[in-house]
Parts: sequence; structure tokens; C-alpha cells
Amino acid sequence: MTIRTRTTDGVALVTLDRPERHNAIDLGMAAELAATWQAFRFDDAVRAAVVTGAGGRAFTTGLDRSAADVPQPPSPYCIDDPLLHIGPKANDLWKPVIAAVDGMACGGAFYLLGEADFLIASENSTFFDPHTTYGMVSAYEAILMAQRMPLGEIARMALMGTAERLGAARAYEIGLVSELTAPGAAAEVALRRAAVLAAQPTGPVQGTVRALWAAKEAARTQALAHAPQLIALGNLPQDRQAALFAARTRHGGQEGGRDGERDDGQDSGPLVR
Repeated sequence: MTIRTRTTDGVALVTLDRPERHNAIDLGMAAELAATWQAFRFDDAVRAAVVTGAGGRAFTTGLDRSAADVPQPPSPYCIDDPLLHIGPKANDLWKPVIAAVDGMACGGAFYLLGEADFLIASENSTFFDPHTTYGMVSAYEAILMAQRMPLGEIARMALMGTAERLGAARAYEIGLVSELTAPGAAAEVALRRAAVLAAQPTGPVQGTVRALWAAKEAARTQALAHAPQLIALGNLPQDRQAALFAARTRHGGQEGGRDGERDDGQDSGPLVR
């Protein structure tokens, strides 16, 4: 199992548990996440949830390139994306979910962060999107994060690839993160906030969650409908993507997720704000 869950006093803690891979998501973990959110829909003992990553170095670095080979249909109109259903809202869960980020959150992490109701992050957390650096269109990820960040901020992060890192302080300033904590304390603080949510009457809380997401649902749905074509048309061929990714590992850094979990960014160093 690559997901750990525990429920205490109405609050479920969901922990991505592959710290040796910076919690990069393989196909098994993707299936476990979807199953977890679906199970929470029927579990009256769960009234709120926190999702976090194990190890303190990363929330998650997205799809694990070395463990997830997903054949694609030969059509620009459909993409089989293994991360599309890893989030709570994609699984029709309207109980509140808080994301607790310690360390890196990049690329495919945005499928989860984009569907959390709010984010709590430690002061050493960083957010970045390496897709363009490795020859890929950031479509689903950029669309999801554009729902919760100023357009210029997500544009800068998505377009500049591994050269740009959004620091926790800046993420707080722009409203992506609602609360900053000491390093290592994000999950603990998020659990305390979730306990407050779990203590409220669950029907009104879920109705409010649904109302908040309805406010942006139409624009989000329309934008996501364009993602398969944009990815099919804009992505480099797989062999060229692989070459870019291999060049990155030769220059150092941890081999792992498709979305790149190097600690130091490009050779010249990332731009951290």
C-alpha cells in the first residue's frame, strides 16, 4: 500500500507514503487515492480530511515516470491521464479536504492541490511546474491552479518550468496558501483546522463546499475540455521528452517522478520567490 489513512474524531488523515520517491504517484497509488475518496463518501465517521505527504521533503512530485507507462490512444481528442481521478472532487466527495504541504509540490501535485478546499504549508515549501522544461504541455495542472491563483502567477510558474519556484511566503501573499507553519508542522496544523470543520453540522458544511465549487465550475469544466487536444498537439514526442528528462538526471538530482523532483532545479539554480 502506498497510501496510509487514519480517522480520529471525524477527521481522516490521508498520507502519500512513498518518501523514497518524493511521494511520486504510480498507477497503484493513483487507484488507491481514487478508492479512498470514494470510500469517504459512504463513511459517516469521516466528516473532514487532510491530505499530506510522508517524509517532510515533498508533498508529491506528480506522476512517477519510471513506474507509470500509460499507452495513449492515437487521437488528439482524448488523453488517458492516470491522475485525472486522484482528487476528491473528481470522485464526487464534497466533505472538506485540506492539503498540508511540507517541502516540494510540483507538476502532478496540482491535481490534488487544485481540488483541496484550502492549503496549509510549511515555510520551507516550494511549488513549481516542470512540464515545459521536459517537453510537455501543462494543461490540466495549469487549469486547476488557475482556479486558485492569479493568472500572472500561474502563467509565470507554468511557462518557466524548472527555472521558477514559488516559495511558501509568496504563495501565502497571493492566497494560494491560507496559513504558514514551521517546517514539519503543516499536517499537525491542518488536522487542528480539520477538527473544527468536523465539529460543524456535516450537511451545511458539505453544502457550503459544493456551493463554493459551483462558483467556478462552469469555467473549469470548459477549460478542462480543451486539455486533451492541447496536450496532443503541444507535447514533444515521447523519445524527445525522455531525452530531456535523461539529460536532467545526468546533471544530478534524484531520479523519479515525471514531474521532476530535483532539489536544486536547473544547473544555474531555480528562481525562488
